[in-house]
Amino acid sequence: MMSKTVLITGAGSGFGLGVALGLAARGHRVIAGCHIWPQVTALRARAKADGLALEVIKFDVTSEIDRQHALEREVDVLLNNAGVMESGPTTEIPLPVVRSVFEVNVFAALAVAQGVAKQMVRRGSGRIVWVSSVAGLVKVPFDGAYAASKHAVEGMCSALREELKSYGVQVVTVNPGAYRTGFNDTGMESADQWWHQAERTVAPWPKRELKRQSDPAEMVAAMIEVIEAEHPPYRTVRPASAEQMVREEQAEEWALRV
Repeated sequence: MMSKTVLITGAGSGFGLGVALGLAARGHRVIAGCHIWPQVTALRARAKADGLALEVIKFDVTSEIDRQHALEREVDVLLNNAGVMESGPTTEIPLPVVRSVFEVNVFAALAVAQGVAKQMVRRGSGRIVWVSSVAGLVKVPFDGAYAASKHAVEGMCSALREELKSYGVQVVTVNPGAYRTGFNDTGMESADQWWHQAERTVAPWPKRELKRQSDPAEMVAAMIEVIEAEHPPYRTVRPASAEQMVREEQAEEWALRV
């Protein structure tokens, strides 16, 4: 297996952390971008304790300074993983919150992808692995802002895939369902910050108890496989039950009447 240089955003927790450690253990050169300095310190300490060669940098994807610093490195693969989730009824969620979701999940992620794509086009090779979501493929009531941002990611990726393939640059997506990383839990709780700050026209939504989340090791393994494979699929959805749900729901929408 040929070693790759991989830049990972959002490597301070969740899937990004798991993939960074996993790839480093498999002999790849990993540049692990963490959102805040305490994550940098913690990941450096963990890598040292595990005996892993891991380059850990502060990389807030919304920071132009951080982006320029990260993009000084030539990379074979970008794992565009950093993201945020904010829940709440679409009629009620404050627009500044919606904008903040798009700022991270769409605009900042696109800025990173553009920077990496330019070096890949010049070189004539490279792969952008963009972490979308099952929420980018189906309806997600009470998570409309997050789902809309991931639908936007799907549109970006499908365009980039066609625009860059003649230059030897591959674009693929990975679409996680619900996994026990803490991301979904905090995304749902985030609405508690603003719900009672104004009079609401709809009743509080039925908050889901997230009991059926899967082991994130499955998704981490799938991401590593997509990064290492010579010819990965364009879209990788996990778990398998989520892929089946997406296929069924997309088919049902064609016959739906309101």
